[in-house]
Amino acid sequence: MPVPRGILPSLVVIVALLLSACGAPIPDGTPGPPVVLAAPVALAAGTSGVSEIGGRPVEVHVPPAYGPADPVPLLVVLHGLGSDPARVDALLGLRHEASERGVLYVLPEGTRGSDGRRFWNATDACCDRDATGVDDSAYLATVVRELAVTYAVDPGRVAVVGYSNGGFMAHRTACDHADLVSVAVSLAGATAADDDACRPSAPVSVVQVHGTEDPVIAVGGGRRDGRAYPSAEETALAWARLDDCADGPAVTTAGRDLDMSVPGPETTVAAWSGCADGARVELWTIAGGDHAPELGPAFAPAVLDLVTGVD
Repeated sequence: MPVPRGILPSLVVIVALLLSACGAPIPDGTPGPPVVLAAPVALAAGTSGVSEIGGRPVEVHVPPAYGPADPVPLLVVLHGLGSDPARVDALLGLRHEASERGVLYVLPEGTRGSDGRRFWNATDACCDRDATGVDDSAYLATVVRELAVTYAVDPGRVAVVGYSNGGFMAHRTACDHADLVSVAVSLAGATAADDDACRPSAPVSVVQVHGTEDPVIAVGGGRRDGRAYPSAEETALAWARLDDCADGPAVTTAGRDLDMSVPGPETTVAAWSGCADGARVELWTIAGGDHAPELGPAFAPAVLDLVTGVD
């Protein structure tokens, strides 16, 4: 007899509840020591844990208001090259806002290279340094599918947000798995330089966020290991074409105050409109922003508006 979504056999539920009792609740978005589980098991609302999916650890934070009868948005957050879930979690500061808005918040890990640094194999420019050919795109699709079986996930509100190498990977995931991903946000990343490398099966809402003073991934595009990556504007334009956006970009010059290290509202927003199936394409340009901007309190709400579908 098929098992309903979010409901596991009674023995597994009992084990999950006993284990999740060890994890601290996260009403304020700050979990205690995570519970380590050998496979995806539905944790109780307001708890966190680490499950193994595809041979890698995945941190899962369940919002306090979660219930298996009501599907929730899913937010997958991707770290940068040589980084880890804890550091990208601290940099982006999205967990508390996700918890408050009832979003399932997930932090997977890339592959560990020969130098011990984790990476995502996103595009030819970034960042399979060992030329392993690991299929991280298929892996992240597995993560989304496994979690959608374990939890009640709203299939129309699945987002991937990545930083740097994780930003490249957010674009790659949206390109390859538009059937699974509805929103992609990239901070200091880029899509593939080759237009043929991105053929999404459906429109995806995409936001490219980039600092003008980024010395690692240049806002104007460049090369890594001899391979080209497009500019932030070219990345947004590529998605505007893919999403069949009719108009744009319209630029908001009033600005947003996203980077606390830069005085005043330093970020301009360029937005394309009339995109297929209500998709959104935006370019957030942080004037004076570095590769790792000091993101302030306005960033998380702006991102979670996209994830939850708030206009």
